[in-house]
Amino acid sequence: MLTPLFVLARIIANPFSNVLQKKLAGGASHPLLIILVTHGLLSLVALPVLLLLHPALPGLAFWQNITICAVLAIAGNTLIVAALQNTDLSILGPINAYKAILSLLLGIFMLGELPSPAGLAGVALILAGSYFIMDQAPGHSGHTRLGHFLRNHGVHLRLAGLVCSATEAIFLKKALLASTPLLTFLFWCLLGLPVAGLATWLILRNRLHAQLRALTARQPLFYLLALTTGLMQFSTLFTFGALQVGYALALFQTSALLSVLFGYGFFQEKDILRRLTGAAIMVIGAGLIVSLG
Repeated sequence: MLTPLFVLARIIANPFSNVLQKKLAGGASHPLLIILVTHGLLSLVALPVLLLLHPALPGLAFWQNITICAVLAIAGNTLIVAALQNTDLSILGPINAYKAILSLLLGIFMLGELPSPAGLAGVALILAGSYFIMDQAPGHSGHTRLGHFLRNHGVHLRLAGLVCSATEAIFLKKALLASTPLLTFLFWCLLGLPVAGLATWLILRNRLHAQLRALTARQPLFYLLALTTGLMQFSTLFTFGALQVGYALALFQTSALLSVLFGYGFFQEKDILRRLTGAAIMVIGAGLIVSLG
Protein backbone atom coordinates (compact mmCIF):
# COMPACT_ATOMS: atom_id res chain seq x y z
CA MET A 1 0.00 0.00 0.00
CA LEU A 2 2.91 2.36 0.73
CA THR A 3 4.73 1.50 -2.50
CA PRO A 4 2.99 4.18 -4.63
CA LEU A 5 3.98 6.78 -2.01
CA PHE A 6 7.61 5.65 -2.14
CA VAL A 7 7.57 5.82 -5.95
CA LEU A 8 6.03 9.31 -5.90
CA ALA A 9 8.52 10.49 -3.27
CA ARG A 10 11.42 9.21 -5.39
CA ILE A 11 10.10 10.89 -8.55
CA ILE A 12 9.79 14.28 -6.81
CA ALA A 13 12.86 14.11 -4.54
CA ASN A 14 15.39 13.34 -7.29
CA PRO A 15 14.89 16.47 -9.47
CA PHE A 16 14.37 18.66 -6.40
CA SER A 17 17.73 17.45 -5.07
CA ASN A 18 19.25 18.43 -8.41
CA VAL A 19 17.74 21.92 -8.08
CA LEU A 20 19.38 22.35 -4.68
CA GLN A 21 22.68 20.93 -5.92
CA LYS A 22 22.65 23.34 -8.86
CA LYS A 23 21.93 26.30 -6.58
CA LEU A 24 24.78 25.35 -4.27
CA ALA A 25 27.17 24.55 -7.13
CA GLY A 26 26.37 27.92 -8.69
CA GLY A 27 27.89 29.60 -5.66
CA ALA A 28 31.33 29.07 -4.20
CA SER A 29 30.79 25.48 -2.99
CA HIS A 30 32.87 22.73 -4.60
CA PRO A 31 30.82 19.69 -5.77
CA LEU A 32 32.78 17.31 -3.55
CA LEU A 33 32.19 19.47 -0.48
CA ILE A 34 28.46 19.57 -1.27
CA ILE A 35 28.37 15.76 -1.23
CA LEU A 36 30.49 15.59 1.95
CA VAL A 37 28.17 17.94 3.85
CA THR A 38 25.11 16.05 2.57
CA HIS A 39 26.42 12.73 3.90
CA GLY A 40 27.54 14.42 7.11
CA LEU A 41 24.03 15.67 7.81
CA LEU A 42 22.52 12.31 6.86
CA SER A 43 24.95 10.55 9.20
CA LEU A 44 23.85 12.78 12.11
CA VAL A 45 20.42 11.19 11.72
CA ALA A 46 21.48 7.68 10.68
CA LEU A 47 23.88 7.01 13.56
CA PRO A 48 21.38 7.63 16.42
CA VAL A 49 18.76 5.54 14.60
CA LEU A 50 21.26 2.71 14.20
CA LEU A 51 22.28 2.86 17.87
CA LEU A 52 18.64 2.96 18.93
CA LEU A 53 17.67 -0.07 16.84
CA HIS A 54 20.83 -2.00 17.71
CA PRO A 55 20.20 -4.50 14.90
CA ALA A 56 22.05 -7.75 14.23
CA LEU A 57 24.84 -6.95 11.80
CA PRO A 58 24.62 -8.53 8.32
CA GLY A 59 27.21 -10.83 6.79
CA LEU A 60 30.35 -10.25 4.72
CA ALA A 61 28.49 -10.07 1.39
CA PHE A 62 26.55 -7.04 2.63
CA TRP A 63 29.68 -5.19 3.73
CA GLN A 64 31.45 -5.83 0.45
CA ASN A 65 28.52 -4.56 -1.60
CA ILE A 66 27.61 -1.55 0.54
CA THR A 67 31.27 -0.41 0.61
CA ILE A 68 31.41 -0.47 -3.19
CA CYS A 69 28.09 1.40 -3.21
CA ALA A 70 29.53 4.13 -0.99
CA VAL A 71 32.52 4.69 -3.28
CA LEU A 72 30.39 4.73 -6.43
CA ALA A 73 27.75 6.97 -4.83
CA ILE A 74 30.30 9.62 -3.84
CA ALA A 75 31.97 9.53 -7.26
CA GLY A 76 28.69 9.54 -9.19
CA ASN A 77 27.00 12.27 -7.17
CA THR A 78 30.07 14.51 -7.26
CA LEU A 79 30.17 14.18 -11.06
CA ILE A 80 26.46 15.03 -11.25
CA VAL A 81 26.90 18.17 -9.15
CA ALA A 82 29.89 19.19 -11.27
CA ALA A 83 27.75 18.68 -14.39
CA LEU A 84 25.05 20.93 -12.93
CA GLN A 85 27.64 23.69 -12.59
CA ASN A 86 28.15 23.65 -16.35
CA THR A 87 24.84 22.74 -17.99
CA ASP A 88 21.08 23.32 -17.74
CA LEU A 89 19.06 21.03 -15.49
CA SER A 90 16.50 20.59 -18.29
CA ILE A 91 19.25 19.01 -20.43
CA LEU A 92 20.90 16.88 -17.75
CA GLY A 93 17.70 15.50 -16.20
CA PRO A 94 16.51 13.63 -19.31
CA ILE A 95 20.02 12.19 -19.87
CA ASN A 96 19.23 9.83 -16.99
CA ALA A 97 17.24 7.81 -19.56
CA TYR A 98 20.59 6.70 -20.99
CA LYS A 99 20.92 4.50 -17.90
CA ALA A 100 18.42 2.15 -19.53
CA ILE A 101 20.63 1.86 -22.63
CA LEU A 102 23.65 1.26 -20.42
CA SER A 103 21.88 -1.56 -18.56
CA LEU A 104 20.87 -3.10 -21.89
CA LEU A 105 24.47 -3.00 -23.15
CA LEU A 106 25.77 -4.50 -19.90
CA GLY A 107 23.22 -7.28 -20.31
CA ILE A 108 24.53 -8.06 -23.80
CA PHE A 109 28.24 -8.14 -22.93
CA MET A 110 28.13 -9.46 -19.36
CA LEU A 111 25.10 -11.75 -19.40
CA GLY A 112 24.69 -12.63 -23.06
CA GLU A 113 21.13 -11.26 -23.03
CA LEU A 114 20.02 -10.06 -26.46
CA PRO A 115 17.52 -7.16 -26.50
CA SER A 116 13.95 -7.78 -27.59
CA PRO A 117 12.24 -5.69 -30.30
CA ALA A 118 10.70 -3.60 -27.51
CA GLY A 119 14.17 -2.95 -26.10
CA LEU A 120 15.50 -1.86 -29.49
CA ALA A 121 12.48 0.38 -29.99
CA GLY A 122 13.22 1.93 -26.58
CA VAL A 123 16.80 2.69 -27.62
CA ALA A 124 15.54 4.33 -30.81
CA LEU A 125 13.10 6.50 -28.85
CA ILE A 126 15.76 7.63 -26.37
CA LEU A 127 18.08 8.61 -29.21
CA ALA A 128 15.25 10.38 -31.05
CA GLY A 129 14.20 12.22 -27.90
CA SER A 130 17.79 13.29 -27.32
CA TYR A 131 17.62 15.48 -30.42
CA PHE A 132 14.96 17.66 -28.82
CA ILE A 133 17.02 18.40 -25.70
CA MET A 134 20.10 19.36 -27.73
CA ASP A 135 20.80 23.06 -28.15
CA GLN A 136 21.70 24.46 -31.52
CA ALA A 137 25.29 25.66 -31.65
CA PRO A 138 25.40 29.48 -31.64
CA GLY A 139 25.61 30.87 -35.15
CA HIS A 140 25.21 27.48 -36.81
CA SER A 141 22.43 25.52 -38.46
CA GLY A 142 20.37 22.80 -36.78
CA HIS A 143 22.46 19.92 -38.09
CA THR A 144 25.31 20.87 -35.72
CA ARG A 145 23.24 20.16 -32.61
CA LEU A 146 24.70 16.67 -32.08
CA GLY A 147 28.27 17.92 -32.24
CA HIS A 148 27.49 20.80 -29.89
CA PHE A 149 25.80 18.38 -27.49
CA LEU A 150 28.70 15.91 -27.53
CA ARG A 151 31.22 18.71 -26.87
CA ASN A 152 29.31 19.92 -23.80
CA HIS A 153 31.52 19.39 -20.72
CA GLY A 154 28.47 19.11 -18.47
CA VAL A 155 27.13 16.27 -20.63
CA HIS A 156 30.48 14.46 -20.34
CA LEU A 157 30.36 14.75 -16.55
CA ARG A 158 26.72 13.64 -16.40
CA LEU A 159 27.42 10.56 -18.54
CA ALA A 160 30.38 9.64 -16.33
CA GLY A 161 28.17 10.05 -13.27
CA LEU A 162 25.54 7.89 -14.95
CA VAL A 163 28.02 5.04 -15.37
CA CYS A 164 28.81 5.25 -11.64
CA SER A 165 25.16 5.38 -10.57
CA ALA A 166 24.13 2.53 -12.89
CA THR A 167 26.90 0.34 -11.50
CA GLU A 168 26.03 1.41 -7.96
CA ALA A 169 22.45 0.22 -8.49
CA ILE A 170 23.70 -3.32 -9.11
CA PHE A 171 25.66 -3.45 -5.85
CA LEU A 172 22.88 -1.66 -3.98
CA LYS A 173 20.46 -4.39 -4.98
CA LYS A 174 22.96 -7.05 -3.83
CA ALA A 175 23.37 -5.28 -0.48
CA LEU A 176 19.61 -5.05 -0.13
CA LEU A 177 19.23 -8.80 -0.73
CA ALA A 178 21.70 -9.45 2.10
CA SER A 179 20.00 -7.12 4.60
CA THR A 180 16.91 -4.90 4.97
CA PRO A 181 16.00 -1.63 3.21
CA LEU A 182 16.37 0.38 6.45
CA LEU A 183 19.75 -1.09 7.39
CA THR A 184 21.03 -0.67 3.84
CA PHE A 185 19.94 2.97 3.88
CA LEU A 186 21.58 3.69 7.24
CA PHE A 187 24.93 2.24 6.24
CA TRP A 188 24.74 3.91 2.81
CA CYS A 189 24.55 7.23 4.65
CA LEU A 190 27.27 6.40 7.17
CA LEU A 191 29.85 4.79 4.87
CA GLY A 192 29.56 7.62 2.35
CA LEU A 193 30.88 10.08 4.94
CA PRO A 194 34.45 8.71 5.34
CA VAL A 195 34.72 8.14 1.57
CA ALA A 196 33.66 11.73 0.85
CA GLY A 197 35.85 13.01 3.70
CA LEU A 198 38.97 11.29 2.37
CA ALA A 199 38.32 12.49 -1.18
CA THR A 200 37.72 16.05 0.06
CA TRP A 201 40.96 16.07 2.04
CA LEU A 202 42.99 14.73 -0.90
CA ILE A 203 41.52 17.15 -3.46
CA LEU A 204 40.57 20.26 -1.48
CA ARG A 205 42.93 20.36 1.50
CA ASN A 206 44.59 23.56 0.28
CA ARG A 207 41.23 25.27 -0.31
CA LEU A 208 39.19 23.75 2.49
CA HIS A 209 39.22 26.78 4.81
CA ALA A 210 37.81 29.09 2.14
CA GLN A 211 35.25 26.48 1.14
CA LEU A 212 34.03 26.07 4.71
CA ARG A 213 33.66 29.85 5.10
CA ALA A 214 31.45 29.99 2.02
CA LEU A 215 29.42 27.05 3.30
CA THR A 216 28.11 28.75 6.44
CA ALA A 217 26.09 31.30 4.46
CA ARG A 218 24.10 28.58 2.68
CA GLN A 219 23.16 26.29 5.55
CA PRO A 220 19.37 26.13 4.83
CA LEU A 221 20.03 24.81 1.33
CA PHE A 222 22.28 22.08 2.71
CA TYR A 223 19.62 21.00 5.20
CA LEU A 224 17.05 20.77 2.41
CA LEU A 225 19.49 18.86 0.21
CA ALA A 226 20.18 16.31 2.95
CA LEU A 227 16.43 15.89 3.42
CA THR A 228 15.68 15.35 -0.28
CA THR A 229 18.73 13.10 -0.80
CA GLY A 230 17.77 10.94 2.16
CA LEU A 231 14.16 10.76 1.01
CA MET A 232 15.27 9.81 -2.50
CA GLN A 233 17.56 7.00 -1.37
CA PHE A 234 15.16 5.72 1.29
CA SER A 235 12.30 5.62 -1.23
CA THR A 236 14.50 3.90 -3.82
CA LEU A 237 15.45 1.09 -1.46
CA PHE A 238 11.92 0.46 -0.26
CA THR A 239 10.61 0.54 -3.83
CA PHE A 240 13.26 -2.01 -4.88
CA GLY A 241 12.08 -4.17 -2.00
CA ALA A 242 8.47 -4.11 -3.22
CA LEU A 243 8.81 -4.06 -7.03
CA GLN A 244 11.03 -5.64 -9.63
CA VAL A 245 13.94 -3.30 -10.29
CA GLY A 246 13.01 -2.95 -13.97
CA TYR A 247 9.49 -1.72 -13.21
CA ALA A 248 10.78 0.61 -10.50
CA LEU A 249 13.35 2.16 -12.83
CA ALA A 250 10.70 2.67 -15.50
CA LEU A 251 8.56 4.61 -13.03
CA PHE A 252 11.54 6.63 -11.81
CA GLN A 253 12.27 7.88 -15.34
CA THR A 254 9.23 10.15 -15.19
CA SER A 255 11.28 12.45 -12.95
CA ALA A 256 12.96 13.65 -16.18
CA LEU A 257 9.81 15.61 -16.96
CA LEU A 258 9.98 17.34 -13.59
CA SER A 259 13.64 18.14 -14.19
CA VAL A 260 12.71 20.06 -17.32
CA LEU A 261 9.90 21.91 -15.56
CA PHE A 262 12.12 22.70 -12.57
CA GLY A 263 14.82 23.96 -14.93
CA TYR A 264 12.34 26.47 -16.27
CA GLY A 265 10.74 27.32 -12.92
CA PHE A 266 13.90 27.73 -10.84
CA PHE A 267 16.50 28.79 -13.40
CA GLN A 268 14.47 30.27 -16.30
CA GLU A 269 16.07 27.84 -18.76
CA LYS A 270 15.06 28.24 -22.40
CA ASP A 271 13.36 26.10 -25.06
CA ILE A 272 11.28 24.40 -22.40
CA LEU A 273 8.58 22.97 -24.70
CA ARG A 274 11.14 21.40 -27.03
CA ARG A 275 13.04 19.89 -24.12
CA LEU A 276 9.82 18.67 -22.50
CA THR A 277 8.90 16.90 -25.73
CA GLY A 278 12.32 15.27 -25.89
CA ALA A 279 12.16 14.21 -22.24
CA ALA A 280 8.72 12.64 -22.74
CA ILE A 281 9.97 10.62 -25.72
CA MET A 282 13.03 9.49 -23.77
CA VAL A 283 10.91 8.47 -20.78
CA ILE A 284 8.76 6.26 -23.01
CA GLY A 285 11.89 4.72 -24.53
CA ALA A 286 13.45 4.01 -21.15
CA GLY A 287 10.19 2.48 -19.98
CA LEU A 288 10.18 0.11 -22.97
CA ILE A 289 13.73 -1.03 -22.25
CA VAL A 290 13.50 -1.63 -18.52
CA SER A 291 9.94 -3.00 -18.37
CA LEU A 292 9.52 -4.87 -21.62
CA GLY A 293 13.01 -5.14 -23.08
